[in-house]
Amino acid sequence: MAATLYTYPENWRAFKAQIAAQYSGARLKIASTSPAFTFGQSNRSPVFLSNFPLGKVPAYQGDDGFCLFESNAIAHYLSNDALRGSTPQASAQVLQWVSFADSEIIPPASAWVFPTLGIMQFNKQATEQAKEEVKRVLAVLNQHLNTRTFLVGERVSLADVTVVCSLLWLYKQVSLLSFSLIKLFVSPLSNLHNYHFVQFLAFNNFSILSESISVLLFKIVISLAKKFAEMQPKKETPAKKEKGSKEGEKKKEEKKATPAEEEMDECEAALASEPKAKDPFAHLPKSSFIMDEFKRKYSNEDTLTVALPYFWDHFDREGFSIWHSEYRFPEELTMSFMSCNLITGMFQRLDKLRKNAFASVILFGANNDSCITGIWVFRGQDLAFTLSDDWQIDYESYTWRKLDVDSEECKTMVKEYFAWEGEFKHVGKPFNQGKIFK
Repeated sequence: MAATLYTYPENWRAFKAQIAAQYSGARLKIASTSPAFTFGQSNRSPVFLSNFPLGKVPAYQGDDGFCLFESNAIAHYLSNDALRGSTPQASAQVLQWVSFADSEIIPPASAWVFPTLGIMQFNKQATEQAKEEVKRVLAVLNQHLNTRTFLVGERVSLADVTVVCSLLWLYKQVSLLSFSLIKLFVSPLSNLHNYHFVQFLAFNNFSILSESISVLLFKIVISLAKKFAEMQPKKETPAKKEKGSKEGEKKKEEKKATPAEEEMDECEAALASEPKAKDPFAHLPKSSFIMDEFKRKYSNEDTLTVALPYFWDHFDREGFSIWHSEYRFPEELTMSFMSCNLITGMFQRLDKLRKNAFASVILFGANNDSCITGIWVFRGQDLAFTLSDDWQIDYESYTWRKLDVDSEECKTMVKEYFAWEGEFKHVGKPFNQGKIFK
């Protein structure tokens, strides 16, 4: 059985628990629509209130009857040790940023967003103060991310999950209506926007947010196009002759929209009209190696004792290949954090390749004396980048060498790169930082 999370659709507070569950592998059933759960009715029932006295959502109920309310407590409970912080210091830092999101981001964000939703009356002075406070608080985040990719340590933590979710409604509601936040992010907060918020939307376990933002961007573009069209001078159309008017009316009736079409908004219509992209791997035979299963092991289990043996036990030598990559222009690598962002940027642009590839890419050396190398696992026997124009932006900046999967060299390199530890004899520089493409 799976635990149940009661909420309403698009609840950003519930997203925290859902993402934490994705990372930890916890089974979680979402009850957000009728008949499973109807917000405003189900949460007022005596049964619900006996478990959750405040009647608030999200609310968690385990299959053993254990109940929790308050989104941060639920997300913490559903997290694994890596998300919570693997050391006392990291755990305290995670708690610091979770508290920061609740006490510093949410209050001014609410004061800015609530009037746009009709929840509270608009007050110009209060809104302007809220905007300045949001800008000040996010500047603190931006400065912290100036030399970091993650808020705590070198991997995603509950700190990142919480902060990203607390920023979501600012992106969705404020930017959709006034674009003030987009303007605010253009230059002074680029670290936060480019290397934090956008980066996490590209992560597989944050996919629920990516879908939400994708729909938002469609709506923004369509809204702008509509407003632009409305501003254009209208051309006078010549009056139609009476002859054939009945025929025209008949054609109109024939073209009358079906009920489903009438309910479509501009965004849905645009999405429906988008041609479905051809699967770049459609020409390859089905493989017995399930990439998602391996990634789940890698994310949630010990690398050397569980994930690595699982990889070799299930690896399909005919259906997949393993490659070594090395950045062609090491002389251009200066500051380490900039080099890490170079890797992250490549991973972001390869988002649609995730289900058919895995990579561990490492920055070796120090500032102004470093190199980037990695191990990549692709579906098929050739480089996957050539299968789609969208994947070819970065790969020519690297040299690629296909490895013999049965060789000791390949087994050693896979072990070292997957575990981020070892001698790395082929590099000749000290280990610095690693990035995982999942």
